[in-house]
Amino acid sequence: MSRIRVGQPAWVWLRHKRGQIMKIYVGNLSFDVTEDEIAAEFSTYGKVESVAIPADKLSGRPRGFAFVEMASKPEAEAAITGLNGKTLKDRTIVVNESRPRTDNRGGGSSYGNRRSGGYGSSGGGSGGGGRGGRSGGGRQRRY
Repeated sequence: MSRIRVGQPAWVWLRHKRGQIMKIYVGNLSFDVTEDEIAAEFSTYGKVESVAIPADKLSGRPRGFAFVEMASKPEAEAAITGLNGKTLKDRTIVVNESRPRTDNRGGGSSYGNRRSGGYGSSGGGSGGGGRGGRSGGGRQRRY
């Protein structure tokens, strides 16, 4: 274990300190469970550094899982062993070590890059689609 020397920048100490923290994934949570309730469950196994319950971007409702950071790896492993499969608010929770996020998430709709949808649409651009008259000065199309 390396020692922090006097005169080193603060970020070196922070990086050294964070190396001991272990992040835990907690899944199948009830939507009404709070961060304090999760912290209380995990604190019986050691020091809880933080609890985060991600929320849905649109509805603001919890997504049903959380991340817990514990101060040391042995404490975190004891919490994983002790809490995996336990019932919390009528739900059997899943607890394991958090894995790094992969970048294979889809970003957008599964319908490709269509400009407009619907039956009989011209796929964007000017012309067509309206009743009478011309739209945008383009040539009116008949279908």
